[in-house]
Amino acid sequence: MGHIVSLLIVGEAAFEARSEITTMEGDMSIARRILFSTIASYMAISAVHAQETIKLGVNLPLTGAVAASGNFVANGVKVAAEEINANGGVLGKKLELIIEDNKSNPTEASNVTEKLIVRDKVAVIQGAWGSTFTLAAMPKLMEYKVPMVVDIASSTKVTTAGNPYVFRVAPTNLMEAQNFAPHIKNLGIRKADFLVVNNDWGLNGVEAFGKVLRENGVEVGQVQTMDPSAQDMSSQLAVIKASDGDTLFITGSVEQAMLIMKQMQALGIERRVVTSGGAMPDQLIAQAGSAADGTYHIMLFVPWFPEATPNAEAAKKFVKSWEEHGFDPYGMPEGARAYVGTHVIARAIERAGAVEPEAIRKALWETDFDTLTGHIAFSKEGPQGKESGQAHPISYLVQIDNGEIKLVEE
Repeated sequence: MGHIVSLLIVGEAAFEARSEITTMEGDMSIARRILFSTIASYMAISAVHAQETIKLGVNLPLTGAVAASGNFVANGVKVAAEEINANGGVLGKKLELIIEDNKSNPTEASNVTEKLIVRDKVAVIQGAWGSTFTLAAMPKLMEYKVPMVVDIASSTKVTTAGNPYVFRVAPTNLMEAQNFAPHIKNLGIRKADFLVVNNDWGLNGVEAFGKVLRENGVEVGQVQTMDPSAQDMSSQLAVIKASDGDTLFITGSVEQAMLIMKQMQALGIERRVVTSGGAMPDQLIAQAGSAADGTYHIMLFVPWFPEATPNAEAAKKFVKSWEEHGFDPYGMPEGARAYVGTHVIARAIERAGAVEPEAIRKALWETDFDTLTGHIAFSKEGPQGKESGQAHPISYLVQIDNGEIKLVEE
């Protein structure tokens, strides 16, 4: 701001000089040179300042239907960035977060992506939470040739659409289903119904889990959908109540899962409940109470059991940092996934040796290290020549039992 004030002062001085000595060409020339010199100096200082940090664009739903989850993810990015900066930054520079709100809207997710690239000049992006938002953002990555690390979205379409600028550290719905498969027999699942959010995430979840369940001899019954902002699922639950299924798979926000459990209890529906996508059991215990008791949850990070993770020390460090920041403990499982994504990006920039989109994209293919959510290395998915990068993180099954979270062994 000081440079701008100086520029205005010098500009005013030059104007006054021009008014007083209009016949003195030499003095006018001097005034112009002072003005132009000041402008040049300001631009040079601004350019130097811009080079002092490395910008990371983050595209998240900070308001709207899934704002709670979006803010949990933003906190995970912040924890990682602080940790990276405290250890020397990236290429000797601080990592600067440019976090933009996609308002839980796919059109905004696309607009935010373009804004981050065109106006903020970021060379890499992280986001955009849900599969629908991520798929909406992906054409802009192709248009501007900028890579994005996907840390939450799980629709299979994200990495099979033929976008070579997408690198996903989250598992696909199919991976979650395949990891769940060993539990099918142990839980005694005979017939499964579905209640899922009506978007790419939920619909692809039905497809993926339905496939794996059928392969394991389970009949798939009712498939009911709900709007992402729906709060009353009584009509869908009435259909499910009439089914003879023994298990209900739920894919949706944690807020919707909580409402479904309460409404099931009110309607007297007794079913084994399994949620996918990494719901927050702590939040369910606190807000759904006894309605959440006995439910099962497929998790991608288990902060309650750090020793079960591939990198126990890193898990404990993350949990401690999250708690020290005073962040909502409910968001820790989701925040951990974003934390991993930010570290993946930072390491890629370091390997690239330059803050240049194509160099970073190539460096992302060289990712190979243990994280909170598993060993991250990218395999190729999608049409030949346009493959996306897909990591293969692990997942867990936990159960809420009398208000406590327990790890379910295979």
